[in-house]
Amino acid sequence: MTVQEHGIAAGHVLLLRYLNRAAILCGQDYVTGPDIDTAMRLGCGLTTGPLTLVDEIGLDRVLELMAEAAVPPAPLLTTRAWPERLHRDPRHRTGPAAPEPVAAGAPSSVGIVGSGTMAAGIAQALVVHGLRTTLVARHEERAVAARHRVSAALDRAVTRGRVTPAAAAAAAGRLRTGVLLDDLADCDLVVEAVVEEEDAKRAVFAALDRVCRPGAVLATTTSSLSVADCAAATGRPADVVGMHFFNPASAMRLVEVGHTPHTAARTTAVARALARHLGKVPVSCPDRSGFIVNYLLFPYLNDAVGMVERGRAGVAELDREMEEAHGFPMGPFALLDTIGLDVSVAILRRLHQQFGDPATRPRAMLTRLVAEGRLGRKTGAGFHVQRPSREAAR
Repeated sequence: MTVQEHGIAAGHVLLLRYLNRAAILCGQDYVTGPDIDTAMRLGCGLTTGPLTLVDEIGLDRVLELMAEAAVPPAPLLTTRAWPERLHRDPRHRTGPAAPEPVAAGAPSSVGIVGSGTMAAGIAQALVVHGLRTTLVARHEERAVAARHRVSAALDRAVTRGRVTPAAAAAAAGRLRTGVLLDDLADCDLVVEAVVEEEDAKRAVFAALDRVCRPGAVLATTTSSLSVADCAAATGRPADVVGMHFFNPASAMRLVEVGHTPHTAARTTAVARALARHLGKVPVSCPDRSGFIVNYLLFPYLNDAVGMVERGRAGVAELDREMEEAHGFPMGPFALLDTIGLDVSVAILRRLHQQFGDPATRPRAMLTRLVAEGRLGRKTGAGFHVQRPSREAAR
């Protein structure tokens, strides 16, 4: 299928809309331009951040292409306030600033509530970097499974020569698993990594408020829900912060650190120090749905689905164009299949609920596939795989 939108390559249109949304975000003074670029590079595996890419293409050329593609340019791109100072100087911002950093070291003992892929990945990163870690699951079977997942990952690291057998054994020895939240009482920082549902997260934070020692930092891994809502379930909102790790948490270098108006500077500083201790790059964001990466990524993915719906592009062709012509590590549909179509719809709905942006209203094709049970790789059927897996068919 010819990949066209507005008479030019659909991939070019998709890229231009993504760049424009990044410029809109930069113009909102939510975070700095360098933070946007850092977040999209490290969170999505891109070689170049969107604002730097505008510079590389050339602002005048970008505006010409946007006119051809019927993309109304962000005000920031047309005010000529764009150049060096705005997007390169992290000090240039007029909106609410993040809490000022204070001296803080990484915690020496960390707790995790959860037993899924994200929880196990965070646990692996913690123990490899020398931190005593306690993982608490809902059931003993889940706790055992999480431990086995971490052990298997450490074994693979040994096989690949990334760690020595002795180092892997020492890391495994730092992990304690169980089912009692009381085991987290002495932790310096506790990370909540349960299902992305508001009621479930609030219940965890209410329980942690009762169990954890005064001054312990309580962090949520949410990527689309409110950090403030989690904090409201406690009597210590100053101690609550967002730490959005990216999957796989053991390898991805970005951590979005979300702070509410009530988050103490010390709390943010401890979360950032932990991220740096794990070899990651923390980017601080005021609390709102999507932070940086999901705010930019999911409208881009939704837009790609819309192009296919309108018959302007084919799934395989658009994936190939975004990978080969624009340097994305994975095309939009391959990425949707990897994330999970149901997860993607849920995130888009939350973004739409908060911002009301038409770009975040899930496309009908996407919701239809979810209704059919075609959720991506986890079911063996999504945009690229046409047949449900045996597991999905049960």
